[in-house]
Amino acid sequence: MKKQLRQRGGRAILYGTTRTRSDLFESLPDEIVIVILCKLTSTASSPADFVAVLLTCKRLKKLGMHPLVLSNAGSGVVSVTAKNWSDEAHRFLKLCVNAGNKEAYYTLGMIRFYCLQNRGSGASLMAKAAINSHAPALYSLALIQFNGSGGKKTDKDLRAAVALCARAAYLGHVDALRELGHCLQDGYGVRKDVEEGRRLLVQANACELASVLRAFNITQSQRPDLIESNGSPCRYGSGLPEKKLHPANRFLIEWFGLKGCGVPGPGLRLCSDGWCGRPETRRNEFRRCSGCGMVNYCSRGCQAHDWRVHHKIECAPMEEWNHAIDGVDEEQQVTDDRTVEIDEIESDEPLDSSL
Repeated sequence: MKKQLRQRGGRAILYGTTRTRSDLFESLPDEIVIVILCKLTSTASSPADFVAVLLTCKRLKKLGMHPLVLSNAGSGVVSVTAKNWSDEAHRFLKLCVNAGNKEAYYTLGMIRFYCLQNRGSGASLMAKAAINSHAPALYSLALIQFNGSGGKKTDKDLRAAVALCARAAYLGHVDALRELGHCLQDGYGVRKDVEEGRRLLVQANACELASVLRAFNITQSQRPDLIESNGSPCRYGSGLPEKKLHPANRFLIEWFGLKGCGVPGPGLRLCSDGWCGRPETRRNEFRRCSGCGMVNYCSRGCQAHDWRVHHKIECAPMEEWNHAIDGVDEEQQVTDDRTVEIDEIESDEPLDSSL
């Protein structure tokens, strides 16, 4: 007997039986729907995409909150914004945390540690993400140890910070790789090895350039100054598109921007890299630029990025400003020592520590 299948107004007619599309959906087992939702949440670009799925029908709303679905949610789903922060958003992140989502661990940990000033809970959540090999969480914990964030200056643990940086660098975190290179160059928290440190710095520059080129699909014909004929990066360029901003950093930037004037508290400063958002947790926690003394950074990664994007043009020794005000010729007053110090900053050498 020949099978007959026709389509009429959204209805499938098979063997003389009419079944609507909704009936076909309802006949799917929950396990299959959950697998589909896991795929959708892992690739969603924003929370709105996830909410749109939940509002489709009651069944999707129920299954969308399944722990397996929430545990697979990507950074786009948990990327809440500061202006939309509410108790509901907090509860949703906690549901994702309870489901074991490492992106939620990290995002909520950063929010609690820096914005809500719940240091213990925030660090604990970031540690859970780090245990699951979350590179940004490992690097953030390393910066907390380097700076002694959330405590006193004497609470710094350089050896632990270097170990966390090494793990994050192994997982491909470029800023951690650069931080580790500087530590080896300076003997900061680890035995000094200048040659290995410089090798890691070169590797960090090459990795960052290669990742940006891949992300924006830039070819050798488009940028011959940056790419060799064999497709490998030839130098670290400053004319590349900006790196991708993590949702947790975007939240910090928006949060302190909404607080007014970007000031996290009395006498406290934000990291001068516009793509970071981390605030000081005590006065003079971050290190200042040894050239102009006008900007400060939470890490070498932020210093290197801001130098390439903005500060290289703006930075000038404080003596130059004083001499310019006094009407003195700058070229006659700037000493050779100061010129060397500026060159050191340009090559990502250590910044002076804040006193």
